[in-house]
Amino acid sequence: MDILYAQEIVKRFSNHTALDKVSVSVPEKSIFGLLGPNGAGKTTLIRIINQITAPDSGQVFFGGEKLSPRHTEQIGYLPEERGLYKKMKVGEQCLYLAQLKGLKKYDAQKKLRKWFEKFEMDDWWDKKVEELSKGMQQKVQFVVTVLHEPRVLILDEPFSGFDPINANLIKNEILDLKAKGSTILLSTHNMNSVEELCDHIALINNAKTILHGSVREIRRQYKANTYEIEFTGNLMTFTKALFKDFELLEKQDDTSSPFGGGLTHCKAKVKLLYDKSPNDLLNTVLPFVQILGFREILPSMNDIFISKVKENEMGHSVNLTE
Repeated sequence: MDILYAQEIVKRFSNHTALDKVSVSVPEKSIFGLLGPNGAGKTTLIRIINQITAPDSGQVFFGGEKLSPRHTEQIGYLPEERGLYKKMKVGEQCLYLAQLKGLKKYDAQKKLRKWFEKFEMDDWWDKKVEELSKGMQQKVQFVVTVLHEPRVLILDEPFSGFDPINANLIKNEILDLKAKGSTILLSTHNMNSVEELCDHIALINNAKTILHGSVREIRRQYKANTYEIEFTGNLMTFTKALFKDFELLEKQDDTSSPFGGGLTHCKAKVKLLYDKSPNDLLNTVLPFVQILGFREILPSMNDIFISKVKENEMGHSVNLTE
């Protein structure tokens, strides 16, 4: 079931089209990556889901119902530009924001104490926000965003400004929230985070959705029939064995660890040609080398992101000149 479904959303600002019939479906209890270059339309879509602004046409559905103000309390939103009151004390501000989300003061205090202890923020309660570093402020805002246990959590660049330790802390919390039943909509430029966390993604560019689906299926869809082989043997003999049915893309010969008889520890990246199978490749080289490792190389989300954006930009340029 899709917890969120944006159907053919159109949004224009003056003579600029921010979203052009964008459709995105977010499965429930998943981590969904909303990707795209700066200015692609991601933030506009997030603002529409949060009902900060309205679409010119199209609809958003929440849990099968048309999105309405009563869904606000079921959504947590961490914007890229953080918004804490600098002069307020941390604890006082957290209580205030928690009550805005519908929590009673006692319940909010109880939950906040647990989160403050978990994030090692116990001695921050009476400090003013302006006394905290940027990273510390981000931890506070993350806690406030998740405190009311929303069904949908929208995080816009949640790792920005964090050191590796705290970035990992937040990643673990995101996975824990998913395990407890939350759906996370993650807007980020960090493709490593997408591969580590996301189940599904949508890629928006030039105001349109140009890629949408599960991360696993997208990576398999864009695979290039390329494999890495680790072996001991003679690299020249291995290369000759490939002949015309396979293409050697990269090779690495570790001459510092010879096995004797001219044999060395080698790695090679090979592309299959003419509908050849992985078994065909193994059968071709096995008479000449000893296989130590064999794996398919799937494209990274970063590679796919760059490829699809470039492809879209080229098509966009062509359309502009027609």
